[in-house]
Amino acid sequence: MFDFTNKVAVVTGSANGIGKCISEAFKKHGAAVAGIDRVPGEHFVGDLSDKTVLEAFAETVCRRYGRVDYLINNALPLMKGIDECSYEEFQYALSVGVTAPFYLAKLFAPHFAEGGSIVNISSSRDRMSQPQTESYTAAKGGIAALTHALAVSFAGRIRVNSISPGWIDTSYRVYEGPDAKQQPAGRVGNPSDIADMVLFLCSRRAGFITGENICIDGGMTKQMIYHGDNGWTLQGT
Repeated sequence: MFDFTNKVAVVTGSANGIGKCISEAFKKHGAAVAGIDRVPGEHFVGDLSDKTVLEAFAETVCRRYGRVDYLINNALPLMKGIDECSYEEFQYALSVGVTAPFYLAKLFAPHFAEGGSIVNISSSRDRMSQPQTESYTAAKGGIAALTHALAVSFAGRIRVNSISPGWIDTSYRVYEGPDAKQQPAGRVGNPSDIADMVLFLCSRRAGFITGENICIDGGMTKQMIYHGDNGWTLQGT
């Protein structure tokens, strides 16, 4: 279905979870992958909140490959809530989740090959919340909005889309009972659900899609919940 032979994919947060799965999927279909993560490994190691790290990473990628075909902004922001999140921690979450994707898009802009594509990983929390998640939710909402802004600025050159995952278990655990049944799809998601969409959005088959946000959450955000309706009950206050 996909052929990314001789293509170059940049993936942030590439060492674990969704980022690792995306990287492996690109490699499986022929692409060279340039990853960055704070976790030690064969990828570029660095903190995405640091401007000098972003510049060094971009310079390394361009020197090694000469161009970029796909940029996947996947790195995970800090999740802390209003009760405990400090000013500095909130700024850090935005730096990783919004500023780094913007700056990498800017740094790589002159080096994108024809047919280039950016895919930003947002979250279904860009439209719904749990208590005490402000830093993460703000970052994910920011990158979802950044997506359509970049799509317009890069019109005719680079397609830009975002994906909003719902509950994705990166250990591929199979859930049963209420955890699975509460989701219209009948199961919890796994990283390959997201990686498959990333590859599609980067492929020629998605050539008419840009500025879009695609929510992959098993239908959770489409399900209306009222106390006492269809077996749903609110417990506690």
